[in-house]
Order: sequence, then C-alpha cells, then structure tokens
Amino acid sequence: MLDRLDTLDLHFQDQRRIIAAYLYPHADGMALIETGPGSTVPMLQARLAARGLTPADISEVFLTHIHLDHAGAAGHLARHGATIYAHHVGLPHLSDPARLLASARRIYGDDMDALWGEMPPVPDDQLVALNDGDTVPLGGEPLTALDTPGHASHHMSYVLGDVCFTGDVGGVRMPEERHVELPLAPPEIDLDAWRESLAALRAAADRHGLTHLAPTHFGLYDDLPAHFDRLETAIETADNWAARTLPGWDDGDEALQDAVTQWMRGRASDHGVDGDAWDRYERANPSWMAALGLRRYWTTQTA
Repeated sequence: MLDRLDTLDLHFQDQRRIIAAYLYPHADGMALIETGPGSTVPMLQARLAARGLTPADISEVFLTHIHLDHAGAAGHLARHGATIYAHHVGLPHLSDPARLLASARRIYGDDMDALWGEMPPVPDDQLVALNDGDTVPLGGEPLTALDTPGHASHHMSYVLGDVCFTGDVGGVRMPEERHVELPLAPPEIDLDAWRESLAALRAAADRHGLTHLAPTHFGLYDDLPAHFDRLETAIETADNWAARTLPGWDDGDEALQDAVTQWMRGRASDHGVDGDAWDRYERANPSWMAALGLRRYWTTQTA
C-alpha cells in the first residue's frame, strides 16, 4: 500500500511542507485523505494535473476533522462528484459551514480570506457519517476510522494498510525533525481525551501492524514508538505548563501569547528546532493560537 500512497504538498502560504493531502489510487477510484483549505485549491489541482488527474478523478475524500486547514476544500471536490467522509459530529458544519466560518473570522479577522479562501458547502447526499470502527472498502483494501478526540471532539484518524493518518491528534512534526508539537487550537482541546486517543493509536499500531504515521502537518514517519512517546510528553508538558501558569493569570492576552510562544519555542529548541524549521512549525501550528486554546481548556477545566 505504501508504494501507492502519494503525499501532495499544498504549499500553504507559498511555503513547502506545511499542509499535506494524501492521494491513494485504488481499483475503484482515487481516494484523498484531507483536502487542505480553499486557498490551496489551485495547488491541489496542479498537483493532481502533474499526475494526469483532475478533481473529477477523486472518488472519496476522508477528513480527519473539519478545521479549515484540513477540510476547507471539501466542497470544491464535492462539486466535481467526490463523496466526503467525516466524523458524524462534524458533518452538519460541512453541509452548512456558516457558523464555522463566522467563528474563524472572529479569530483571523482581515487575514481570513487570504489564509483559508472559500469553503463551499457539501451537499447532504455526498456526505457520509463515520463512527469509531467503521470501515470503507477502497478497492481491495479496507480503510478503518478511529474516533480520536482531544484536538477536536469530531476528530477521526484513519488506518489504511500499514499507515495511520493522524490529522492533528498525532501531533505536528516537520520533515527531518524529531520534535512533536501539540496543536492546541480552540475551542475543543481536551487533554484527557487526547491521552485516551494516544492509547487508541498505540493499540491500533499493534493490532494493524502499522509501520508509518502520516500527520497532516507533515509527511510520513516510521519511528512509531518514539513518535508516540514524544506525543505523550507533549501532552503532559502542556497540562503541567497550564496548571503552573494559568491559575490567576491577569497579565492580559498579549502577555499570555508571548508566554506561550516562549514556552513552545523553548521546547522546540531543546529538540534542535530553530530557524527555518521553527518557522514551519509556527505556520502549521501558531503559538498565538495555542495560547487561545490553552486558556479555553484551562477555563473549561476549572469551571
């Protein structure tokens, strides 16, 4: 299976190796895991064209979750006939993305359109709801959905052959780097659920004989035990940092964002990440966004 899998670099913000979509040709069509945002549709089309394909050749799209960097272009592919598969909780926001887009615009403001582009709705008859353990046949190979909340309540990971597509719940990792970063975007961070999802990923790795992980940010990795250990450390470190720092915080949002950036950059530097590599981590997982997510998580925990 691995020899047929194709990593499509969508050149988010004209930068290499930030957001991936994964193309899998099978006996009955072409599956795509993740779509990227609407802003990268031209690059997605160019990547397909370089392989002699058009969007109309995509028969199935599997979304790990509905955040714009993962699912924003789903409606574009639906227009060309693709069936869109996603967690059952996320489906209403694909059918009618108005609330999702309004929430994102409050966060991104004037940068919204340049970052994410258009997110067309997906017709209901092209949406398929997935639950934990559901399988979808792709030619002769079953794709299995794993319910893996933590980053978002509507997060799925997918097992296909010996590869697990982990979206954001498997962490952010840049090519040639060991560092695994926790994507902490609001509003649904749940570190206890994330721990349970990590346990589920470890179990799936043993059960399915997985050899590779494919996070959306970015690429294929074959050091599963070490990656999972680093992800576990990232979860514990985030929880401990929040418990140590956030109680009684009264220095304002800007100071909190500075504190989170300093903490995240320090962790990355400890793992040898700096310069251009740090910039790629920041583009994939902005530390100012992590500050919003951690604050929301801590407020929810202590309510």
